[in-house]
Amino acid sequence: MSADSADAPTPPTTDSPGSPGSPGSPDSPGSPAPSAASDPSAPSEFVRLLRAQRVWDTELPDFAPAAAPAGPLPLFEQWFAEAVAAGQVEPHTMSLATADAEGLPDVRTVMLHGADQEGWHFASHAGSRKGRHLAARPYAALGFYWPAQGRQIRVRGPVTVAPPEVARADLHARSTGALASALVGRQSEVLDSYEELERASDAAWDRARREPDASAPSWTVYVLAPDEVEFFQGDARRRHVRLTYRRREDGTWHKDLLWP
Repeated sequence: MSADSADAPTPPTTDSPGSPGSPGSPDSPGSPAPSAASDPSAPSEFVRLLRAQRVWDTELPDFAPAAAPAGPLPLFEQWFAEAVAAGQVEPHTMSLATADAEGLPDVRTVMLHGADQEGWHFASHAGSRKGRHLAARPYAALGFYWPAQGRQIRVRGPVTVAPPEVARADLHARSTGALASALVGRQSEVLDSYEELERASDAAWDRARREPDASAPSWTVYVLAPDEVEFFQGDARRRHVRLTYRRREDGTWHKDLLWP
């Protein structure tokens, strides 16, 4: 769901005519489903299911942008802590968007490894698809979505590579499984068979247990230094709050409210 979208559905009420399951609704029990054969304009079963979904079926927090801090990092840390407290599942995962050498976009879900005054940190293999993209076009965007509170955060800016010692420390601060996965490597390469992966993974697990300090030279930590950070707070009446921070040339931040 995009922060630019103003049509996110709200939970249905019992007296809402036409709501899925309400009297008179085509979705109500006992009502025949429209037939695509008899009515070519009728929505497909997939579209009917899609339209029946609801978001933010919870009480959403308030957000007073006038009280927001001068820079985005403290607000990000506050919202992250509040997402954890609200029971948000995997709040440390984020969408990472990159572009290849021809400018074609790609996106995937990755894990946040840190956020500080240098920027937002994540890691991958240098030879992976995302690593190749960042080598060709070192600029990216991040997206966090925390539906438990109707919040999302968008971050974009140039990406740099952290020193090798940072990547080594990052790798060895993680689990044995993460080290084994890094030792397998070859991320995004064509895999001839799943059995080949099983053999490589078993060997990597054995090595990770024997050598917990083993190195994976292709493991790389990337740092996105934001040019722009947007905070989106959803509102049940569609009066969503969008606060954007844009970095000035002197390193300070300019804040703007955006129409939802």
